[in-house]
Amino acid sequence: QVHLVESGGGLVQAGGSLRLSCVVSTPITNMYRLGWYRQAPGKQRELVATIFATGITNYVDFAKGRFVISKDNAKNTVYLQMNSLNSEDTAVYYCTTMLGPFSSNDWGQGIQVTVSS
Repeated sequence: QVHLVESGGGLVQAGGSLRLSCVVSTPITNMYRLGWYRQAPGKQRELVATIFATGITNYVDFAKGRFVISKDNAKNTVYLQMNSLNSEDTAVYYCTTMLGPFSSNDWGQGIQVTVSS
């Protein structure tokens, strides 16, 4: 089983930045897809960004231009750089991996990000 551990969350003022990290217990070089989701209080979990083994990235609309997903294969780590944060970005952020296109997702335990206005 794949284990994922997120770090880098916390409290930040509106307009500030945070970088989330996710260390994966197995090599990520050939993992089909890695991504970040988030879940705000009272809301469903939603996709933030994904990165494929090829390096191709996708972002949902609210993340475009503000967030950057990246990965370091040598460190088995996925990152989410978040800039220009606002109160609507307050949520628990989850890292996820998919070994293949038909595999189920593995999830981290989540990490809290709180943006104060």
